[in-house]
Amino acid sequence: MSAADRYHQLVSVGRPVVTTHDAAAAWRSSLPVASKTLARLANTGLITKIRHGVWHVGTGRPDPAAVLPVLTDPYPSYISGWSALSRHGMIEQIPRDIFAASLDKAKTIDTAFDRYEIHHLHPELFGGFVGGDGLRSGVATPAKALFDTVYLLSTRSGQVTLPELELPEGFDHEELDHWIDAVPSARLRTLTARNLSHLVTAAALHAGQEPTSNRPDSALPGGRGTPHSISR
Repeated sequence: MSAADRYHQLVSVGRPVVTTHDAAAAWRSSLPVASKTLARLANTGLITKIRHGVWHVGTGRPDPAAVLPVLTDPYPSYISGWSALSRHGMIEQIPRDIFAASLDKAKTIDTAFDRYEIHHLHPELFGGFVGGDGLRSGVATPAKALFDTVYLLSTRSGQVTLPELELPEGFDHEELDHWIDAVPSARLRTLTARNLSHLVTAAALHAGQEPTSNRPDSALPGGRGTPHSISR
């Protein structure tokens, strides 16, 4: 069978990113034979090696949203954190790494194109993304991208700062409140709420808006209340 035939069989799998196991199944061959065939196809330029056992069906730089599901399989994941904040125009910096939230364990994966920082989220905090169809991962909404970033940073340190954070028009403050209230740990809930309140207030002031907060100081660490809302 020619290289072109092998390539068309890979295309018929219907995935922009495949594993060596996928190729072996498509070709009805053993893994060693599939691995060698994939290497030959890569040499012809028909496919691109992403990392050991993972291949992009096509040329050029693969879409990170198509690579991510394969890296965390069988666990779901979506693009979030700094990457999603950048995509939404909420920060000026363009992160070098691809940040993702997943039910998979936390890990860093290097590929031929990008480094992926996979951050584990509690099941109750997983969600809040748009897009994603099994072939490509979705992207966190602006509110969830901000929540994920601040929540994960809050688990490591006290005060969180995000220089020059900008909130897009129509930013969903109620969605932000929803995710704050979903944090299982009371300590992390209040810490995350405090950090988000400060960041949202600073962003509003920077944009020349008048911020308001319904989440009382008594709901913060050392206070006497239960976090409820930071909606403007």
